[in-house]
Amino acid sequence: MNSPSEDIKDMLVADTALNLVFDPEIEGRNLFIAVEPTAPKNCVTIFDTIGGSPQLTLAGKGENYYYPSVQIRVRNTGYVAGWALIQKIRTSLHGRAQETCNDGTLYSVIYCSSGPAFLDWDENSRVRFVINFNIQRR
Repeated sequence: MNSPSEDIKDMLVADTALNLVFDPEIEGRNLFIAVEPTAPKNCVTIFDTIGGSPQLTLAGKGENYYYPSVQIRVRNTGYVAGWALIQKIRTSLHGRAQETCNDGTLYSVIYCSSGPAFLDWDENSRVRFVINFNIQRR
């Protein structure tokens, strides 16, 4: 089973309306996992965060559910553009259900648990917004 951030990355890249690029071999990469780089100026970073405890009631039947969460941070030189992108990310992920990833992990549901919200202005005067998603998967 991949980390949730890996699977969420694939979902975001697949949504072409977001124009997010993860591949390190492609110039214009703007989607990252776990580390927000200093460049490019505008980017999206996915962080694995603390989720809920795994389900115990179905142990041994191959139906164990896990409840991880992710935080997505959008950094942008423009407040309006950054806000618009994080809203598009929320629309893309909130309510996704019954999707199976390449490694066979079933995402029963993904839902926005908080945000989007303004986080801060970084040391280079770029705005940062965050949004959190809870996940149920097996």
